[in-house]
Amino acid sequence: MTDHVTTHQAEEDARNEAILIYVDGRIVPKAQALVSVYDSGFLLGDGVWEGIRLYDGTWAFIDEHLERLFEAAKAIDLDIRLTPEQVKSAVLETQLANGMQTDAHARLMVTRGVKTRPFQHPGLSRQGPTMVIIMEHSRPRIPRPIRLATVPHMRGMPMTQDPKLNSHSKLNCILACIAAEKAGADEALMLDVQGFVNTTNACNFFIVRKGEVWTSTGDYCMNGITRGKVIQLCQQHGIPVHQRNFSLVETYSADEAFLTGTFGAQTPVGVIDGRVIGTGQMGPMTERLRELYKALVTA
Repeated sequence: MTDHVTTHQAEEDARNEAILIYVDGRIVPKAQALVSVYDSGFLLGDGVWEGIRLYDGTWAFIDEHLERLFEAAKAIDLDIRLTPEQVKSAVLETQLANGMQTDAHARLMVTRGVKTRPFQHPGLSRQGPTMVIIMEHSRPRIPRPIRLATVPHMRGMPMTQDPKLNSHSKLNCILACIAAEKAGADEALMLDVQGFVNTTNACNFFIVRKGEVWTSTGDYCMNGITRGKVIQLCQQHGIPVHQRNFSLVETYSADEAFLTGTFGAQTPVGVIDGRVIGTGQMGPMTERLRELYKALVTA
């Protein structure tokens, strides 16, 4: 595909060559931002992360992102060894060092740290956690609605790898994305274990039918901060919203579809499995929710 689009597509920004990156309490140039080959994150994907966006001097919903980070760390029995306030200070310090005011994206990562030997047991990580903050100038540039393809890969059951966990182990989602690209789409639409429409490989998924907004039950998808905000906005503004099971049959005949995520906020979907959704362009409900979300972020 010549015009491949992703939900994390940003404008080219030359300033990103000179960014400073936070690594374990030090803020260093990109070329010096290095992590050991013995790090748990590199060896095993043993870590958790958050993506946060900077709008007009404010990191949107940062407290909720940090709460989710600490919940995930507790779930995998990883001691971050910092308080949420200290982690927030590290984000602000990195922002200040980079002189960023708006249109920036931070990826905050915590792994179990450097291992004494390159094996699985968590007890081999004895030096404490590794924390990295990559902060880039980043203005989303998604030139057209996203094309999705349904793939055989599912988000896991809670007892395998809970999909609510924002972990470094993303191979399942990467394989889903590859399958979608091979099918000529931009990203993957993933079903849940019962065959109901669930999420994409990178974002939460919504449809609009007859003025109502539908999304999955939330049992098998990432507990997205933006997803939660969209549901909240619908409830506050009298828009009927349902967290429910629905199938591809109901999805193909939807009036609109869109994705939610920290990076792109609300991204319209034009085509799913070769079927044009609605007009194939951004629909009025997606547009309205984008405006309401923008107002929420500004507030």
